[in-house]
Amino acid sequence: MLRELKRDHRITYVALDERNPGPKERALAAEYCHELICVPHRLRTKFSAGFYFELIANLVSTLPYFMKKYQSRRMRGEIQRLLQNDEFDVVVCDFLQASVNVPEKVSIPIVLFQHNVEAMIWKRHYEIQINPVKKAYLYFQWRKAWRYERNACLRFDMVIAVSKADEEQMRQDYGLSFTASVPTGVDVDYFRSRGQTIAEDHGLVFTGSMDWLPNEDAMQYFIRDILPLVRKVVPDVSLTIVGRNPYDSLVALAEHDKNILVTGRVDDVRPYIEQAKVYIVPIRIGGGTRLKIYEAMAMEKPVVSTTIGSEGLPVSHGKEILIADTAADFAAAVVRALNDAAFARQLGAEAARLVRQDFGWRGVADLFAEICERTTSKRTAAA
Repeated sequence: MLRELKRDHRITYVALDERNPGPKERALAAEYCHELICVPHRLRTKFSAGFYFELIANLVSTLPYFMKKYQSRRMRGEIQRLLQNDEFDVVVCDFLQASVNVPEKVSIPIVLFQHNVEAMIWKRHYEIQINPVKKAYLYFQWRKAWRYERNACLRFDMVIAVSKADEEQMRQDYGLSFTASVPTGVDVDYFRSRGQTIAEDHGLVFTGSMDWLPNEDAMQYFIRDILPLVRKVVPDVSLTIVGRNPYDSLVALAEHDKNILVTGRVDDVRPYIEQAKVYIVPIRIGGGTRLKIYEAMAMEKPVVSTTIGSEGLPVSHGKEILIADTAADFAAAVVRALNDAAFARQLGAEAARLVRQDFGWRGVADLFAEICERTTSKRTAAA
């Protein structure tokens, strides 16, 4: 979206970064912004002693941990400096996490781009957790997240969601008046079948950041509860999990099963998607919409998802996607997509037609810009 916005607007991009980007990274950033400002900020390594210390210390913090760890005085100061020394029309806060560093008083309109309803994610974490200690901790994280998200959203001149469902939920839960929604987009030229890879007969694929808990949970759930059911019908089914920073527990599972491959970070996900027969999204936790589904659909892959996985997407079961919520139903849908080649091709073709027609990034970016311009005009008129 930034790349498309940059065609017509001047973009200054401010981000926390654990390492100082070199010339290569800065050259890549020029694709989507005119000015890149990186603020040094180091996060604790997950499951390290320092990580667990921060989790315990967070018990007395009013901020939920997923917000507290991104708090940065340097970033807040940098934003204040920019607003004093340059002329901008609008501040766009991308993701709720970035809002923790937005100064209290901002003289120009501020827009929050909500990719999820974050409190709902933590509520779902809490609801599926079995361990009583973890469940209690997640309960307090959920309640902190709800309070912070509500108060943060009320600070902004406009809150933009990625689906009508998320927009309506935030209006109801947080009492918001100024909201809008833009659909998730996809680069329909980039995510297109190239015909260079022959799909495996019984290959499944999942893509996503594997250090994000909903993705980790999805894969653990699929391997533990769904994959054995699929193997009763398709014994040689294989699974490829593509995404950065997989948890050690997931890597260990793959080491004991020759038909499961965990790749870690890759430069290009398309060959892995193209090599698979079916794209799976067994997500039980989360909010927002799944960009990964549109990428697979654009590549004409049959997609099997849970209801939560496909939440907010204008898709129909049996037409552009298969939706199943129990382990048995999900396994049956995967088996059907693997074994019924004609049906799988039809599903993939309908999915690609929908995405290419309605969800290219150019149109999405134009809508986003129009909302920002409308917000700016409203703030100016009120002044």
